[in-house]
Amino acid sequence: MNNKMLRQVMTSPGEITFQSVDIPPVGTGQVLVKVKKIGICGSDIHVYHGKHPFTPYPVTQGHEVSAQVVETGPGVEGLRPGQRVTIEPQVVCGKCYPCRHGRYNLCEELKVMGFQTTGVASEYFVADAARVTPLPQHMSYDEGAMIEPSAVAVHAVRRAGDVAGKRVAVLGAGPIGNLVAQAARAMGAADVMITDVSDYRLSKAAECGIRKGVNTRDCDFGAAMLERFGPDKADVIYDCAGNDTTMGQAIRCARKGSTIILVAVYAGMAHVDLAVLNDHELDLNTTMMYTHTDYVEAIRLVEAGGIVLRPLISAHFAFADYLKAYQFIDANRETTMKVIIDVDGAEP
Repeated sequence: MNNKMLRQVMTSPGEITFQSVDIPPVGTGQVLVKVKKIGICGSDIHVYHGKHPFTPYPVTQGHEVSAQVVETGPGVEGLRPGQRVTIEPQVVCGKCYPCRHGRYNLCEELKVMGFQTTGVASEYFVADAARVTPLPQHMSYDEGAMIEPSAVAVHAVRRAGDVAGKRVAVLGAGPIGNLVAQAARAMGAADVMITDVSDYRLSKAAECGIRKGVNTRDCDFGAAMLERFGPDKADVIYDCAGNDTTMGQAIRCARKGSTIILVAVYAGMAHVDLAVLNDHELDLNTTMMYTHTDYVEAIRLVEAGGIVLRPLISAHFAFADYLKAYQFIDANRETTMKVIIDVDGAEP
C-alpha cells in the first residue's frame, strides 16, 4: 500500500483543495480504515457557506461515513481487516458529568469530526476503535454512510420515551424529518403524519412508507391533525424544521399536556409563544446527536427494513468532485435530499 493519501481540505467558505499527506500510523486501540462513502448533511453545507458558528478554517470535512477496516492496532478486539464499519464522529473528554453518566453526546468539551476536528474526507482514516461500529457485511456502503443521520433520528424519537402505540406528527420532511418519521413508525408508533411545504419532500416520505403527508402551504396544521388523529390529536410532535413557524404551529396546535421535541437546530433566536406552552403544560424537549446504542438500533432498523434509505439518495459525486457536489446542492435545493461522495470508486 502506498504510504500517501489524498485528503480534502476546505480552506475557506466555498474553497476546496486536496492535499497529499502520509497515511497516519495505527496506534494502540486504533483502527485504520479505507473510506468508502461520505454523506453531505445540512451542517456541512453551512460550513461551505461560511455560516457554521463553531467551525474554523481550514477544515477537513466528513462525519457521515462508511469504510472498510484495513488494519487494527494493539489491544483492538471485535474488529478485523475487511470488515464494513461506520464511525461515530464525536470526540469527547470522558471526564465531565455527562461523559461520566453515559451521555457523552453532551460532553462539555465535545468536538465533532469535520467541524472542530479533522473529519473523514480522506482516502484512509485512523479512528479510536471505541468509535468504530461494525456494519452487517451485506449492508451497502451507501446505507452505511447514512447510519449517522439514522442514529440522529433514533435518538430524537427516544427523547419522547417509548413511542409504541402513540400518534406522532413530524414537522419538516427533509432528510432528518423523513428519518424521524420512519424511525418512529419502525419503533412502534401507531400512526405517523409528516408535514412540509414541499410536495417533492412529501413524495419522498411517501416513497419511504410515510404516506400521510400534509403540505402546510395548502392545509392548516391544526386542522390536519384533527383530521388524521381526531380530537385527541398527536401524542408527540417532532419539530424537524426548526423555525418560528413550525415551532409556533407545534405549540399552538398541540394537545394540552402532550410533548414537543425540537430536533432541528434553530438558526437564530426563537420568538414563540411560551405563554401558551406554559398554560397548556406542554413538555418541550430537545435532542442532541446520539450515543452508541442509537447507532446499534439504527443499524438494526435499516437491516430489518424499518428504515428505508435508498430513496433519499439524490446523487453521487467522485471524491475529486467534492466542490461540484456542493454546487449541485445549491443548484437543486428543492429536489436534493442526500448527496453521497464516492471516496473509493462507485461501489454501492
